[in-house]
Amino acid sequence: MRLLRTLLLTSGLVLSAGTPEGAFAAAPWQPFNLGTHHRKVSTQVPGAQKAFDQGLIWAYAFNHDEAVRAFQEAARLDPDLAMAWWGIALVNGPHINNPELDDAHAKQAWEALAEAKARAAKAAPVEQGLISALEHRYAMPNPKDRKALDEGYAKAMGELAARHPKDADVAALYAEALMDVRPWDQWTRSGQPQPGTWEILAALKRSLKLAPNHPLALHLTIHAYEGSPHPKQGKAAADRLRLLVPDAGHLVHMPGHTYARIGDWKGAALANVRAMEADARYKARQPEIGFYGVYMVHNADFLAYTALMEGRQEVSLAQTKAVVTAFPMDWVVQNAFYADAFQTRYWEALKRFGHWEDLLKEPAPDPRLPLSTAYWHALRGTAFAATGQVEAALKEQAAFEEARTKVPEAFVWGSNGAAPVLLVAQAYLAGEIAFRQGKVDEAVGLLRKAVMLEDALKYDEPPACVIPARHALGAVLLSAKRAKEAEAVYRADLQAYPGNYWSLLGLQQALDAQGRKTEATRARARLKKAQARADVTAGTSCACVKGES
Repeated sequence: MRLLRTLLLTSGLVLSAGTPEGAFAAAPWQPFNLGTHHRKVSTQVPGAQKAFDQGLIWAYAFNHDEAVRAFQEAARLDPDLAMAWWGIALVNGPHINNPELDDAHAKQAWEALAEAKARAAKAAPVEQGLISALEHRYAMPNPKDRKALDEGYAKAMGELAARHPKDADVAALYAEALMDVRPWDQWTRSGQPQPGTWEILAALKRSLKLAPNHPLALHLTIHAYEGSPHPKQGKAAADRLRLLVPDAGHLVHMPGHTYARIGDWKGAALANVRAMEADARYKARQPEIGFYGVYMVHNADFLAYTALMEGRQEVSLAQTKAVVTAFPMDWVVQNAFYADAFQTRYWEALKRFGHWEDLLKEPAPDPRLPLSTAYWHALRGTAFAATGQVEAALKEQAAFEEARTKVPEAFVWGSNGAAPVLLVAQAYLAGEIAFRQGKVDEAVGLLRKAVMLEDALKYDEPPACVIPARHALGAVLLSAKRAKEAEAVYRADLQAYPGNYWSLLGLQQALDAQGRKTEATRARARLKKAQARADVTAGTSCACVKGES
């Protein structure tokens, strides 16, 4: 999702979007099935109250365009309702999937905040506190460096939460404000909490103690734990959120983050299928989807990733193709520094399942896309190596190295820079070629290097390397009859990606090769369960070893 977040920085060119996120869209407000969450605000107009509740839940679901429409409807029905304007100001601000704030949205937030302040005298004390806290979040002119504003808003929300310890919404909004200070950065790579993480978790626990089905607290609890060493801590929140807000596709999708991290690939896939169904219903009623369109693409991307890990090639190929074609090519080129990486998704699926001829038939990317051009060469090199065409693989390797130098430093691959991801690809390809040349020790060393580089990447979902390097390393070790080493590799991969089909297969093979029958039988039972949804029968954890899945 972090790769998608920067899409907001464009001028609203997302799928069929006609307006940027948070703008005063022309499309009318419509009520949706968003569950039962309710916050009483200072209005005596039932319709305004209903519209406000819908706006708040849409805000919690990160559909900020739809939240604006609902808050606008609340303001129309009750012109004195300060909290309607507070809501418009809130959702025009930054969030974890877009920590930047452009001038247009800053202006809309500032103007809405002024409207809220003008009506604050008629608001309840806690509502006045929420409005006052937003005063710390915005400034005019809009500064380039938001750090002081984000920290000031979080501090103000913390003080408000302390004054209102029994307000579940305030506690959850405080947690969100803290997360906005360090978006997607609650844990170090070594699993240690970053500054503010314990405070985030404490605020979320307090909110859920007060309101166990609080949509935002559940949403953020999943995010807070997914990149941690203990993602299972988010499972209770995922289970509660699963069917809680039926028409909010992003909330329907969110449990998939936790389920994937704990190895429930079926649950993760189902969450994204349900989210796509919810989004189809939403889009049918609200064609002006705006920025929310990127969340729709994220669902397809995530579903494809789960299918890759389950060995479901039909779904993987279909969904990766959908991701690649989701955006017009001119738009991809215009926004290549982050959109270019999306163009590799389908090729990765072809590689995963060993469709080497199909991969080699794929045309070169648009020459204006340097990142996918480099990666295209790397994957062609893999395909040639896997089919025994070493000389052709070496030529593609040289082309990859030349193309890699042409990728601008500013290009990103999700939460990572493009450069470190290409270094993984460099070591991976070199290892595969060395293996085909019969240089097994060299291949193992290069693939261990790829693993090390991959492990150093920042957390992302789906991860930057959707085919873990350990899958190739383990397969090479097994082919070299180094089963004990392979076992260690597969066990490490199953720690990172529990229950994935490929490493369960490799582990069972490694144990069989060592003659450890009891353990191999247990591993085979786990593999059989993982295979239940697969539509391939693989003979190895990496098709690059034998040239076939």
